[in-house]
Amino acid sequence: MTHPSLPSSPPQRVPSNTSATPTILSRECSLRALAQVVTPLPNDNPSPDLHDIAEFIPAVDESLEARIERLGRERPPIFTTRWSEIIFVFSISMSQFLTEYFVSGFTVILPTLITELDIPQAASVWPATAFSLVIASTLLVFGRLGDMWGGYPVFMWGLAWLLAWSIIAGFSINPLMLDFCRALQGLGVAAFLPTGVMLMGSLYRPGPRKNLVFAVYGTSAVFGFFGGILMAGIGFYFWIGAILTAITLLTSVLSIPRPHSKDQPPSKAKMDYPGAITIVCGLILVVFSILQSAHAPARWRTPFIPVCLILGVSSLLAAGYIETRVSAQPLLPASIFTTPCMSSLLLALFLLYGTWGIFSNVMSASPLQVVAWYVPLGLAGLILSVIEGFILHLVPGRVLLIISGLGAVGSQLLIALIPLGGSYWAWIFPAVIFSTVGIDLSTILMTVFVTTTFPTEQQGLAGSVINSVLQLGVAFVLGLTDIIQSATSYKNTFWFGVGAAAASLLILAIWGKVPKASSDLTADEKAELLEEAMTEQRRQSANRGGTLRDA
Repeated sequence: MTHPSLPSSPPQRVPSNTSATPTILSRECSLRALAQVVTPLPNDNPSPDLHDIAEFIPAVDESLEARIERLGRERPPIFTTRWSEIIFVFSISMSQFLTEYFVSGFTVILPTLITELDIPQAASVWPATAFSLVIASTLLVFGRLGDMWGGYPVFMWGLAWLLAWSIIAGFSINPLMLDFCRALQGLGVAAFLPTGVMLMGSLYRPGPRKNLVFAVYGTSAVFGFFGGILMAGIGFYFWIGAILTAITLLTSVLSIPRPHSKDQPPSKAKMDYPGAITIVCGLILVVFSILQSAHAPARWRTPFIPVCLILGVSSLLAAGYIETRVSAQPLLPASIFTTPCMSSLLLALFLLYGTWGIFSNVMSASPLQVVAWYVPLGLAGLILSVIEGFILHLVPGRVLLIISGLGAVGSQLLIALIPLGGSYWAWIFPAVIFSTVGIDLSTILMTVFVTTTFPTEQQGLAGSVINSVLQLGVAFVLGLTDIIQSATSYKNTFWFGVGAAAASLLILAIWGKVPKASSDLTADEKAELLEEAMTEQRRQSANRGGTLRDA
């Protein structure tokens, strides 16, 4: 009996919609041989699932499992040297760094900008909010563009766009110009965040190497947050950010594999324009109404606030109808939510990252003091991410998610209970460590899980979904805490954070059924095997029917 075999090293070619994706199953040997492999499957099981196939393959040839394990640890063959891989990972990781840099540091320089540009107090929220709002509302659109055009051009365009508007933002002379530049900066980030995940998720097979690479990617967000605060304290914030963006653009040009048109069949993905318009408009209006409600003259009684909320909710309801009933290629396909536990996990991540937004806005001190307070955040984030990268294939995902939830609850509790004049070492230091545990473990694990679950043609979708959940979590939770703070007291926002973290922990404990991130077949290979198995069973059924008729 023949069996599926894996070549000693995958063919080096650049597939559709990505820079390069190794294909380990040779069509000449695996698919034809699989017809024989699935022959012993029970005749009363006309639709074998992946579990049936996965259990049966090792029984045929144990070396297949060993080879998959080896391939999960090897450097992707598109990278000819270790340095080419290192520079590639650096380039993609810097996209996370830059995102957090332009979020955290801006809150530090905002008081200075309010004075220098004479920004009204009621409008002071928008220079900071415009950036995150544009990112959160357009990620799905840029994820689809990545699936249509490939990750490389969209990623590069995002970096170049961010570079241009970071330079211009440094010359802002009035509040309107600053708001405009911040919003346009957000478009660049929304372009390179999902396509960065797409490029890495497409190049790396499930296994320890992918886990470690995404751990580095996750750590860069922590360093970006820390670096933004540090550079804001030094000065020339926007132009330093522009320099870092230019360096990232240069290393990306040098390190990210370019797609070759001759190796790329035309993409089948198309833009869902009605869905895109209703989703973007709905998210902008809903988040705007929530954020602005705490700063409007009469708060929720201000006429434009409920009007924006009603229009936003109506637009999102229309988007739901379009995505489920009208669109042939919805931005949010139903397959996302039919994946076991995916909806619950995304909700938990939404709440969990929202608590990080609360924590990151707690520190009220001088820039240098805040930098000193956040030093443990960077160090703990680095250590945790590296450890997680090495153990993701050994420890069940549920365990790591529960630890993450406990960290978020602990962080919010410490900040809620801290007495006036409380010691840094007794309260803030452990809260910083717990917050790192809460965010890093879950974000890295879920990014690996989502990119492994989605096929190659939907890696842009994978990147946009995971980043949309994170960005929207921060925006919505911060908006709600703003309302709570203006209506009651600042202390109650921390107790709201405790509740959100506890709800996230409960969801993770019950529905966090994420397997170990061990070496495995890719989603494309599993689908290929399943399709061939079902084809073979149909052929066997037809043959049995013909034999009975002959008899």
